[in-house]
Amino acid sequence: MSQKGDKKLFLLDAMALIYRAHFAFSKNPRINSKGLNTGIMLGFTNTLLEVIEKEKPTHLAVAFDTSAPTFRHVQFEAYKANRQEQPEDISIGIPWVKELVKAFNIPVLELDGYEADDIIGTIAKKAERTSFEVYMMTPDKDYGQLVEEHIFLYKPAFMGNAVDVMGPKEVCAKWDIEHVDQVRDILGLMGDAVDNIPGIPGIGEKTAVKLLKEYGTIEKLLENTDKLKGKQKENVENFAQQGLLSKELATINIEVPVEFNEVELRYEGPDEEKLKALFAELEFRTLTQRVFGEKIKKPQAKVSEQLGLFTGAVEEEKEGEVATVDESPVAVPEFFDNILTKAHDYHRIEGDEAIADLLAYLEIQQEICFDTETTSLNPNEAELVGLSFAYVAGEAFYVPVPEDQTQAKAILERFRGVFENEAITKIGQNVKYDLLVLKNYGLDVKGKLYDTMLAHYLIEPEGKHSMDWLAQQYLNYRPVSIESLIGKKGKNQGNMRDVAIEEAVAYASEDADITLQLKAKLDPIVKANGLEKLLQEVENPLIQVLTEMEFEGVKIDTESLAELSETLEEESKAIEKRVFELAGVTFNLASPKQLGDVLFEKLNLDPKAKKTKTGQYATGEEVLSKLAADHEIARAILEYRQMVKLKSTYVDALPNLINPKTGRVHTTYNQFVAATGRLSSTNPNLQNIPIRTDRGREIRKAFVPRDENHVLMAADYSQIELRIMAEFSKDESMLEAFKNGRDIHAATAAKIFQVPLEEVTSDMRRKAKTANFGIIYGISAFGLSQRLGIPRGEAKEIIDAYFKEFPAVKSYMDSCIEKARKDEFVETILGRRRYLRDINSRNMTMRGFAERNAINAPIQGSAADMIKVAMIHVYQWMKQEKLKSKMILQVHDELVFDAYKDELELLQKEIPRLMADAVKLAVPVVVETGVGKDWLEAH
Repeated sequence: MSQKGDKKLFLLDAMALIYRAHFAFSKNPRINSKGLNTGIMLGFTNTLLEVIEKEKPTHLAVAFDTSAPTFRHVQFEAYKANRQEQPEDISIGIPWVKELVKAFNIPVLELDGYEADDIIGTIAKKAERTSFEVYMMTPDKDYGQLVEEHIFLYKPAFMGNAVDVMGPKEVCAKWDIEHVDQVRDILGLMGDAVDNIPGIPGIGEKTAVKLLKEYGTIEKLLENTDKLKGKQKENVENFAQQGLLSKELATINIEVPVEFNEVELRYEGPDEEKLKALFAELEFRTLTQRVFGEKIKKPQAKVSEQLGLFTGAVEEEKEGEVATVDESPVAVPEFFDNILTKAHDYHRIEGDEAIADLLAYLEIQQEICFDTETTSLNPNEAELVGLSFAYVAGEAFYVPVPEDQTQAKAILERFRGVFENEAITKIGQNVKYDLLVLKNYGLDVKGKLYDTMLAHYLIEPEGKHSMDWLAQQYLNYRPVSIESLIGKKGKNQGNMRDVAIEEAVAYASEDADITLQLKAKLDPIVKANGLEKLLQEVENPLIQVLTEMEFEGVKIDTESLAELSETLEEESKAIEKRVFELAGVTFNLASPKQLGDVLFEKLNLDPKAKKTKTGQYATGEEVLSKLAADHEIARAILEYRQMVKLKSTYVDALPNLINPKTGRVHTTYNQFVAATGRLSSTNPNLQNIPIRTDRGREIRKAFVPRDENHVLMAADYSQIELRIMAEFSKDESMLEAFKNGRDIHAATAAKIFQVPLEEVTSDMRRKAKTANFGIIYGISAFGLSQRLGIPRGEAKEIIDAYFKEFPAVKSYMDSCIEKARKDEFVETILGRRRYLRDINSRNMTMRGFAERNAINAPIQGSAADMIKVAMIHVYQWMKQEKLKSKMILQVHDELVFDAYKDELELLQKEIPRLMADAVKLAVPVVVETGVGKDWLEAH
């Protein structure tokens, strides 16, 4: 399961950070040899690099204001009118900053009519709903209104102050308010001089806080002006509309028409050529060394421009060094080594004799590195263009493979002996892809595997693992770019079949050569960190298992999906009809404008309903969810939207993923995405198939056996993470409940609510279940109250009672945090590491997040280890027994098998045993199995 924290999005408010850099360097400007003040560019880049290096975001974007008037200017002409004219160095610096952002390959977000905070607010909310931890990086206090449990205000370090990361608790404490939405009310009452928001005269911050403690909102205050006295009463009554307008002006719009594209925002590193060119032009020599590990000589100083009357030296860009006058010419920046600067010996291998010579050398190696060149990133569609091999650093061999399939298979047949030789270790980068390509050509790769991508994943779980990135980091080498050969991504991009043979030889040989060299660099680090056993006995062997599963795929019942699609269509139309009955009018339910007019003009469901900048009412999920408790029409609209999404995202989309050659769906499993160690999957994402609603669960009905001689069998670990918690904590109550086969959630409820087991109600059990799983994730009283829909005080009482009744759990959690503070990482049962570099942070929010991971990562990671080991053992047993049944799916803690009916009894006996014994625990491990004509019935 994808947990929040695996995906970490930083959204930077460009203008706020640019002004911050301006003030930081205003008394000490950075003037380069061309007379350009580079302080803003330097300050912004340093801030950006600090985020990238220390926070390691998986996703990044930078939002800019535009010069166009916003909806706030339309509402209030004086908005920001008292701001001084923009300083010249800022006007000059903004285009440079945009170019720097683009050179880092980070998206620039801007939209006329909206400010950066509106764009950031909208993206933050959308990202949070798709399992992101979101950090809004800005010194601007207004952003406090947006903060949620997984959305933080990240105030960068400045003038000696440390980074300040603020969640709901910190925002409320800073302003002395009950909930973050009151930030808008405070700003509405006291105004904001920076933005020329007037507020209500005579009300400052302290008075605003006092009034909000009593009345909660500006609106409630205005309903109770009779309780005010003197001048305050007069001001509040006379300037009531001004206060409401000020609140509206201070409200960040989270309905901006911008799309949240997770793929586009993923951060993969800079465009080195562009960034180096910008650094060279700005004369950022220290930054060049910091980012690229290169020292660049100082430029020649122009004495007439740079030397003062009494000075004998010229100050550079002032990143910490002083340059004496140097009459040597400007040095050309030193780049990474590349194919033109690094000695190498790459060979094109064609013809029987040349292939025979290569095979003679390959067959006597203990390990070889190989790579495939193909026409597609999808291994099930890819045609082989060539094979490359390396076994000595600096030398590699490329074997072109013709387009004619008969000739291609004839060449591959020559290499069968090498690939199937179990005595030779095969090294690769993302080698599962290569195994699948070869398997589709009828060739099975056997023997030990070593994936450099996986090796680095274990070393740095939250880092980047691409070959280009690793080559730069560990070899100071920049490989040939694939885009330089086949063009940039898009519909016009070519493929390796289009590349001239000489270029293909160089590119493909380099891939094998560099991967071989990376193995030599990474393996000692793996061993030094105690990760060798995990890599060699779990992650690398799992590659073969996943290759087999992806190759097999799963059969999809398109008729079942078509029926479900019709059902969803009918049900959505029935719900739509009910909405029209409740509304008393028909309208386009997919139109936010028409929906808003019906809900808030005709039905007047909320007299204070918010509007977007275009003047239409906000009708997002958050708005409707608040109305749903009191209004049937809001509930019906939400249900309608769920039906439509289910139909379009899953039911109608799944048939399009069926491979025309095999007639089956072949998901792709990812071993190096989730920092927890969990597998993820794409096309389709099996982990995200909804199972909490009846209609959502019906999607599983479409996953069926391959023919009438097979059935689907599912084997699922029961409450494995709780059992691992019991194992780690050694809590006697938990151990006793599991050993005696009791309902752990009912047993927990009996403990924390102090009632006999037989008197535990379903509501008590529900709360205890949420607490059981929440405790594993270090849940707070705030988080538990949100999940259960109960007051925070009651949630705190449940957590306190839990720790009182399960003291060993509390001791274990404390010991996890204490050990993490010492080591700055935690480990699973098998030694998988999760690094927690913020565990000793002085910032409470960052430290708290790291502490929660210190508790959760060993448990969730151990569950991941366990099912991976189980998959390997089950796969090996099925191979050994030469069974016709196949393991075809892995989702969360469940394995699914295409079970041959005559083998079903054997599978039901052996697979639970193999899964339970994967990692030995003192607590009983229970594996539940089910059989059916489809996945839903089997589960």
